Amino acid sequence: MEFDDPAVMRRLCEERLGPEAGQRFAAMARRGFRLVAASPEAPAAGRSRLGGDALLEPGVPWPALEGVPLSLHAVLDTDALAGWLADQLPVRPGLLNFFHLDPDVPYEEYSALDAYSPDAWRVIPADPARAVTTSAPEPARRYPARPVHAVPVTMLPDSWDLENDDLPYDRDRHWGAPSLVLDAMDDLDGNTAGHHCAFGWPDTSYTSTVTARDDDGPAVHLLQLAEDADLGWGWGDAGTMYFTIPAGAFAAGDFGRAEAAGHCC
Repeated sequence: MEFDDPAVMRRLCEERLGPEAGQRFAAMARRGFRLVAASPEAPAAGRSRLGGDALLEPGVPWPALEGVPLSLHAVLDTDALAGWLADQLPVRPGLLNFFHLDPDVPYEEYSALDAYSPDAWRVIPADPARAVTTSAPEPARRYPARPVHAVPVTMLPDSWDLENDDLPYDRDRHWGAPSLVLDAMDDLDGNTAGHHCAFGWPDTSYTSTVTARDDDGPAVHLLQLAEDADLGWGWGDAGTMYFTIPAGAFAAGDFGRAEAAGHCC
């Protein structure tokens, strides 16, 4: 769920969930962005874009899976996003390039690949001062370039991203914390399904996906890519691609531990 006004978000949480559960739920909020096409009225967030060429440092090889080059899906300019993210951005990675194995690889080749291998996706940072435009090698698919404007929003976790210990709930009325939030917040039209988003929380309303947790807490959501006919990509029926990274790896700037998963209805 996303909100343009954090104060409204906190008020609604307390009104709907009660003082204790509402405050605890509001404390789980994260800052993020809706990514929309840039325009003269809504300028691009630095060099952020969907599709187009990669921005890599000299000498950094184009990522591949068993010799099949991945496709560049997005570049985020975190320097342009840092002001809103504040302490949610503990490192300054500069540019982040997001790659994934293209679903349009010919079936004979695709079926021989392990699409669940960690090498089937990659998030590669680059120093903006050193990064150079790098075109995809054949036969990687090249998507049209779309500069994007980043709209700051405050996001709450989807109900399925909650664990029962996250919130107090009436055990006579609800089977768990997700049930409480589903019942109390269900009529709020704030989900991000079908949208491109960065940071914050992913929308998992239509999937069985939840954000992984470890001793450092929930993983950090880096990027949500929705099906997009204009760009020419999709991941099945109403499919969405999610890029996340363990919180500890994010704090250390270890983007080699980023993960990606595509889900559809």
